[in-house]
Amino acid sequence: MGLIPALLSTWRAPGQAVRRAAGMSDPAILALLIGAMAVYFVAQWPGHARAAVLDPSVPLQARLGGALLATLFLMPLLVIALAGVVALLARAAGLALDGRHSRLALVWALAAVAPAMLLGGLVNGLIGPGPGLTLVHVLVGAAFLWFWVSGLRALMPRGERA
Repeated sequence: MGLIPALLSTWRAPGQAVRRAAGMSDPAILALLIGAMAVYFVAQWPGHARAAVLDPSVPLQARLGGALLATLFLMPLLVIALAGVVALLARAAGLALDGRHSRLALVWALAAVAPAMLLGGLVNGLIGPGPGLTLVHVLVGAAFLWFWVSGLRALMPRGERA
């Protein structure tokens, strides 16, 4: 199964989808993270374009430059750090979760919700802040948490302690 169908299958059965991807190497996980962050960067364009029209004191190029720095350079570092903290906390709690599986579960969840982030970007650009955008953000956040927790549970060995 290709990457896109595998990511889309996460919306039906997140635990199974992540378990099927458990053999991904660290370079593949990093590539998936960078790809997901690139989609997140593109998802921000409509909102930044709207903001640049409403407040021209900050040009669109400056807004996109800041978003590029944050999304493609800083976010991967934060994601890897968060996955490491989660793995350490799991170990401290006596769970057998290694760092690679923690990274995979987090990155897979981020990549799986990327299409919904594009929807959020469109809503932000076309409608702007309000109940519609809040609803999209809440649904995307809930889906992300569901995918992440399901992925962590699926990648932890059953009945094993650290």
